[in-house]
Amino acid sequence: MSSRTLSAVAFAALLAALPLFAQDRRPLDIPDTTQRQVPQQRQRLILKDGTYQIVLSYKVVGNVVRYQSAERNGETEDIPLSMVDLPATERWKREHEAGAADRPAVLSPELAKEEAARAARTPEIAPDLRLPEEDSVLALDTFQSTPELVPMPQQNSDLNRETAHSVQKIAINPSSAPHRLGDIRTDKADVQLHVADPVFYVRIGTDDAPDPRGGGFVVDTHGASSRATPGGGAVSSDYIIEHVDVRYDSRQIDSFRISALGTGKKQPDIIELKSDYLPGGQWLKLTPVQPLEFGEYALIEILNDHEVNLNVWDFGVHPTAPENVEAQRPEKHRPITLEHRKPQ
Repeated sequence: MSSRTLSAVAFAALLAALPLFAQDRRPLDIPDTTQRQVPQQRQRLILKDGTYQIVLSYKVVGNVVRYQSAERNGETEDIPLSMVDLPATERWKREHEAGAADRPAVLSPELAKEEAARAARTPEIAPDLRLPEEDSVLALDTFQSTPELVPMPQQNSDLNRETAHSVQKIAINPSSAPHRLGDIRTDKADVQLHVADPVFYVRIGTDDAPDPRGGGFVVDTHGASSRATPGGGAVSSDYIIEHVDVRYDSRQIDSFRISALGTGKKQPDIIELKSDYLPGGQWLKLTPVQPLEFGEYALIEILNDHEVNLNVWDFGVHPTAPENVEAQRPEKHRPITLEHRKPQ
């Protein structure tokens, strides 16, 4: 057989074997580079001081929140539940999860109520400056161009002067001439404000009664001081400022006509206040209707049409006075240090 014939036979055999090779082919495990693993969505675990932790997941376990830290390679850590702002965390999660932009934000009634109560307890009254939970009466002052909140102690009271609100009633005869009500036994207040237009904040609500017309209470001491909570201000009370008379080593508080307040009739040394309830009804904002001159003053609570609270809040207005020791300055939110929990 010639070589040409042998080549033709070999070629024919090769063609006949091709279907067998095709049937025996198996798929090769070649990785598909077009498909990538979707990373786990990161979330914010928002804390009550305004900071947050970046986490992969979290859950409430008893009195702690257990989470996987995205910043520490998924390490499991614990943080006290009391430090976590769960309503804000859940709201952020809903607003940033897939498809959130295409639907309106909805906050459950329970979370909305909790969030409103939290905001009402410590409302922000200036950038990075919030009313605290511990004090009852504060003044918004400005020292060296910086707003400050100054706690105001209550005079003639045996209460913790940093926090409480007490009532010692004294009657004013509406038909009598102005007369002396009492004295403050120093010639100068510890609290010295630096501006002529301070604003005052009085706590009137409690956690159980945030409504602006039904939350505070008055402690009827029948002429004696008594302990109360920081939320002891009466919703029904009015307030005025009196420019007190400084005499030697004391400051004298004089009577005034309660019936003349709000009528436009001027009374010597009396500055009326504009009252506004802050959202949630836990705080009353008091703004003087006229600038305050240099001198010593008393913030006086009017209980009804014939009684005032003799336990006053005293202060002075002197632009060159030193900064108040207890002044609370604006504070940027700072991250807290968390304790690592070892994986089990």
